[in-house]
Amino acid sequence: MKVINLGNRHDASFYTACELFNQIERKPESKLGLATGGTMVDVYTHFVNLLKMNDVDVSKVETFNLDEYVGLSQTHPESYHQYMQNVLFDQYPFFTASCVHVPVGDAEDLDAEAERYEQLVQESGPADIQILGIGENGHIGFNEPGTSKKSKTRVVDLTESTIRANSRYFDNEDEVPKQAISMGLSTILSAKRIILLAFGEKKKAAITKLASGVEDADVPATILYEHPNVEIYVDDAAAPDDMGREV
Repeated sequence: MKVINLGNRHDASFYTACELFNQIERKPESKLGLATGGTMVDVYTHFVNLLKMNDVDVSKVETFNLDEYVGLSQTHPESYHQYMQNVLFDQYPFFTASCVHVPVGDAEDLDAEAERYEQLVQESGPADIQILGIGENGHIGFNEPGTSKKSKTRVVDLTESTIRANSRYFDNEDEVPKQAISMGLSTILSAKRIILLAFGEKKKAAITKLASGVEDADVPATILYEHPNVEIYVDDAAAPDDMGREV
């Protein structure tokens, strides 16, 4: 694992977009693990610009999102399905619809939907790149502190801190879903390469713990020590005080 300070959000986002772009250029049938949230908006903006400028054929690219809120329809403005439409698939409408995968948050049988999604991920083969954000409490996806390293895609309860952090996207905190369907830690670790992004002072504590070299079940992201190909891109504000050390 390598923590790399790219200085600011713009440069780190652009660098990540270039990595996604280069992956597709090398392998047109690439499988990409995608994430949502405020951290990722600039990544997708740069990614779309690169795709447009180079008229890239993405018809064989397959995408898998990490998670989706329970109870929100695909067209709900705060669903992650709609987020992906807004920032990527509507902006570059040449992805094949059947190759775009997001959990169905309002499925009638949520456990069956989680099982279906996990099977889909495994049968399709490992993601070539999985991008991740990180919560202030160290969660990745919606794998909160205490999550088993063997966890697979499932319905999870969100912690109060995560609900508060996500309330900025809703009119009030009461509207924030209390559950999500999320890839598990073992599902995430199945990717060939993982890129995690963290920006801002609020993420510094989590990144400092992640860079400590000590696996801790209370900091789910530290499971990434078990993966052989992980890069952490941060800005100045999120960078741990002890930089330049590979863990």
